[in-house]
Amino acid sequence: MSKEVLSAVMLVVFFGVMIYVGYSTRKHATDVNGFVLGGRSVGPWLTAFAFGTSYFSAVIFVGYAGQFGWNFGMASTWAGLGNAFIGSLLAWIILGRRTRIMTQHLDAKTMPDFFGKRFQSTPLKVAASAIVFIFLIPYTASLYNGLSSLFGMAFNIPYYAVILIMAVLTGIYVIVGGYMATAINDFIQGIIMLFGICAVIYSVIAQNGGLLATTVKLSAVECEGWSGGAFTSFLGPDPLALLFVVILTSLGTWGLPQMVGKFYAIKSEHDIQKGTVISTLFAIVVAGGCYFLGGFGRLYADKISYNEATGKPLFDTIIPSMLSTLPSIIIAIVIVLVLSASMSTLSSLVLTSSSTFTLDVIKVASKEEMDEKKQVFYMRIFIVFFIAVSALIAIFKDSHPEVTFIAQMMGVSWGALAGSFLAPFLYGLYWKGVTKAATAVCYVWGCSIAVLQMIISLSGMDISGWGPVLGYIFRSSINSGVVAMVGGLVIVPLISAFTAKQEKEVVDEMFNWYDIKHEVSFKTSLND
Repeated sequence: MSKEVLSAVMLVVFFGVMIYVGYSTRKHATDVNGFVLGGRSVGPWLTAFAFGTSYFSAVIFVGYAGQFGWNFGMASTWAGLGNAFIGSLLAWIILGRRTRIMTQHLDAKTMPDFFGKRFQSTPLKVAASAIVFIFLIPYTASLYNGLSSLFGMAFNIPYYAVILIMAVLTGIYVIVGGYMATAINDFIQGIIMLFGICAVIYSVIAQNGGLLATTVKLSAVECEGWSGGAFTSFLGPDPLALLFVVILTSLGTWGLPQMVGKFYAIKSEHDIQKGTVISTLFAIVVAGGCYFLGGFGRLYADKISYNEATGKPLFDTIIPSMLSTLPSIIIAIVIVLVLSASMSTLSSLVLTSSSTFTLDVIKVASKEEMDEKKQVFYMRIFIVFFIAVSALIAIFKDSHPEVTFIAQMMGVSWGALAGSFLAPFLYGLYWKGVTKAATAVCYVWGCSIAVLQMIISLSGMDISGWGPVLGYIFRSSINSGVVAMVGGLVIVPLISAFTAKQEKEVVDEMFNWYDIKHEVSFKTSLND
């Protein structure tokens, strides 16, 4: 059976299952709590897989794996391990329980809603919603990256058709079933990703004569400033740049609303403990596997495409080039794998965007009382809106590659969101002394760094005269994103120390829910 026919059959089955799940879970999406959070009754397996599949999209598998694998070789695996142990394990341990308890107590359904109720400030809530709206749309549009190369390898259909199919089908099951449909489909898509990445790694290594032979081939690839073995060394040819990649892609998840929102919905504390283990193992296999696979990209230097103007490789073509010579069944699995990764992240992002915009902007601005059904109706409308806008941006970007603004917006989205939200959210869960002013300053800090980075990148500004530190920070959106996040962790306690605190009784009441004391009766034993 040809790869076209095999891929088509697997895609039809895949799409059928996704739509069926959406239809079968529609009963859970009748009110706001059910539509946005699945009634806060989602088990550990579904939550852990939803966390992982929202984390790892086609951007990771096709874009980042190709780019960082090319730059760092096998050392790029550290990025995957960082995603597993910092972005997943520590995120669950540090944020999981406290997020679940605090958000339930405050009845907060979104991250902006948390800021508004935690700091008793509607302006903070609306400002956070605006940041989500501005920076999450281009991030959503980036999910379609890489699909063009993969589908071009398997089918002779235009890129816009791929985008429209993915957008429409994702929209159907999210609109019908809400969070529960997303969580169940994420679980199915996560299983596909687990088996798919293992099959691809095995096939690529076997094609090159086994792990030892493949490593020997890679060690022979030349790198400027190295006598040999740069791309098989422990930390790669540029350890500092690798460190920035690990921090951005790992610590950044702690401040992304679509990631943290998974903790709002989990059922119980026992489920959080299970979810921690499941999510970490999932990330080790998927993220570690993706970056490990990308580390062998330079062995296919004669097959990938290059930018004619700069002579640099087009990173989105590296992974597809590695896969193009594999058996039809592996290519078909990869097609479904990447589509699964993209659809799972897309569903999470549009559900986050629509719920945030409806609950934190429309509802706040509305002069009339909005009942549950009306709020869910608005969320469904905005899901259509966000999916349509992201699809149109992706199509426009593909047909107008000379327009670099969109690509730059995508690059700074992660840093802007995490830089603005990570510090006040983390401190807000643990420390009573965080102030409204510190949170507002962190918003400004994160967005300012991101916008400045975008201006520098778009204008081609010469920053060589800015000195070695600033020059390195703004050399890329990765470096500036890390500075935005880490800087926020310093700024929030610093500003909080000199600004007005919230009322002690109010904050104490919020934090008392973490450790509720109960009086229990017991029988005196004969030995007492």
